[in-house]
Amino acid sequence: MCRERRRARGVASRAARTSAVASVALTGAATWAVVGGTSLAREARAIGRALEAGDVEAARARLPHLCGRDPQALDADGIARAVVESVAENTSDAVVGALVWGAVGGVPGLVGFRAVNTLDAMVGHKSARYRRYGWASARLDDLAGWPGARLTAVLAALAGDDPRGAVRAWRADAAEHPSPNAGPVEASFAGALGVRLGGTLSYGGRVEHRPVLNGAGRGVGTRDIDRAVRLSKRVSWLALGVCVAARRIVKGRTS
Repeated sequence: MCRERRRARGVASRAARTSAVASVALTGAATWAVVGGTSLAREARAIGRALEAGDVEAARARLPHLCGRDPQALDADGIARAVVESVAENTSDAVVGALVWGAVGGVPGLVGFRAVNTLDAMVGHKSARYRRYGWASARLDDLAGWPGARLTAVLAALAGDDPRGAVRAWRADAAEHPSPNAGPVEASFAGALGVRLGGTLSYGGRVEHRPVLNGAGRGVGTRDIDRAVRLSKRVSWLALGVCVAARRIVKGRTS
């Protein structure tokens, strides 16, 4: 009888270890598929290298890989500003937001957040074609992205070169941005990097005049692309640490 019990405990222990390994593998695979930090940095730096080489046309050709703005309407500095703003926003959308929902809901949280984010990218824009029903996916994306955007803004302030400037720009300018989530993130990045973001842009066939974020900062230059990427990476690693700790707390309370 004792031998059978030991054998049963051994089988249960191996099953638990196998289950734990499978859970870690599944979570890792889902995180790799969902979190877009690596591709974000790669595309941003590719554009930066083209601008450093003076090849504005190559940078314009690459820009649509990163954001939906009209590259032909942008000069070198305009492309650099678009890249920095996209790095900031996508750090929240593609990395931190996914990690937050992964901490809350595990793999389903990761995949669900990315599905909401992708749906908004597909039909959430304010265009004549999608105006009637795109608003629903846009509002859902705003709701899902709210916690990740605030965490991104906080971590950008902590990890940036000018924490006070980041907080000051966030408090002063974020609310003026048309997006409730991109506003805090871009303002915090602008203050942390000491640059001025926002202004006129051409997007999806229309011209938008967005508020200036961190108006006391200088104009964005090519070298700021790499600075923004480095800040994005620091924010991502900090967010990973915060979310892993939060996930352990959630699992501890539910176990």
